[in-house]
Amino acid sequence: MLKSLLSRSLIAGLALSILAPVFAEARTYRMFDPSSRKMVTVDTSKNRKSGRTVAKEFHRTIVAFATPEAPGTVIIDSATRHLYFVLPGDMAIRFGVGVGRDGFRWSGTVRVGRKAEWPTWTPPTDMIKRQPELVKYAGGMAGGPANPLGARALYLYDGNRDTMYRIHGTNEPWSIGQNVSSGCLRMVNEDVTELHALVETGAKVIVY
Repeated sequence: MLKSLLSRSLIAGLALSILAPVFAEARTYRMFDPSSRKMVTVDTSKNRKSGRTVAKEFHRTIVAFATPEAPGTVIIDSATRHLYFVLPGDMAIRFGVGVGRDGFRWSGTVRVGRKAEWPTWTPPTDMIKRQPELVKYAGGMAGGPANPLGARALYLYDGNRDTMYRIHGTNEPWSIGQNVSSGCLRMVNEDVTELHALVETGAKVIVY
């Protein structure tokens, strides 16, 4: 089914949209804020560290990618900070990601247990211990432009167990291509929205 959906014509269509510059230099964009139920303007320059922008190598693009894994598989190369969505014909959509900082990187094979739009963020207990100021969100932070999980989230499971790791959006686009997280994989909101639409629940996710 997936192979028929990801036909050559669809891949060509994806290429036209993917190769367009979408976030590298943009400082503002419009998005729907589910908390206020209104369209809002997000100024990414307020979240960008001085002098740091997203390098071109982390823009999404279609690349040659030979792998024995089936189309629809997600493969993350933590060393290069790239995520690959496998397409038919030894091709893949490559995205830039932010990965775990020292002491928080991990590897393994998991699956997409569920997906969410504008997800609620609940900091883990260990994170609250490290950052006590987050205790105010112990009951959850509603989805929206200020939410650290961004516009979409893919929840990674080991069998039926939630690993507590996610592939998610971010309100800090400057962090893409960096080792910054507590183990989750970050993407710019435009990219994670596309990945959320493409990936099926249950899909294999391999993290190197």
